[in-house]
Amino acid sequence: MRKVLTLAAAAALAWGQLGAAQAMDLSVAIGQTGDSTMTYRLGAQFDFKRSWFASDVGRLTGYWDAGYTYWEGDLTASNHSVSFSPVFVYEFAGERFKPYIEAGIGVAAFSSTELEDNDLATSFQFEDRLGVGVRFAGQEIGIRALHYSNAGIKQPNQGVENYTLHYRMSF
Repeated sequence: MRKVLTLAAAAALAWGQLGAAQAMDLSVAIGQTGDSTMTYRLGAQFDFKRSWFASDVGRLTGYWDAGYTYWEGDLTASNHSVSFSPVFVYEFAGERFKPYIEAGIGVAAFSSTELEDNDLATSFQFEDRLGVGVRFAGQEIGIRALHYSNAGIKQPNQGVENYTLHYRMSF
């Protein structure tokens, strides 16, 4: 738990530094793991404010994502995690609607190393994500697949997948 609080404090400081420099977006997500555990996530995003490879087809851009996830347990106690990740987004061109695909690899800290039947072995996990969605009028809706694993730092390294539907609003 101490590691989670330390990571949460570091994320809060990073949010403050990033938030002072640029606008913050907020997101909510609801999902389910492969073991049927429901997840609820609150997140804050800070756009890179840069783009690369712009063309008539689209552009590459991205954002920093910081989040808190509640993992509703039914076989074992509930779990909590905080995460921080850079996410790269390829946004397709469009006037009102802009479809996108995204990918990112970041870090997460869990309050417990057990989640349903999975033994995560460490509170520290890597967070990998792939997603698709559409942006419109300062908003975004999409789906994502997230995988959490400790990359073999300690055994067993069972990991967990989380599939979510998310909504993001720009301010």
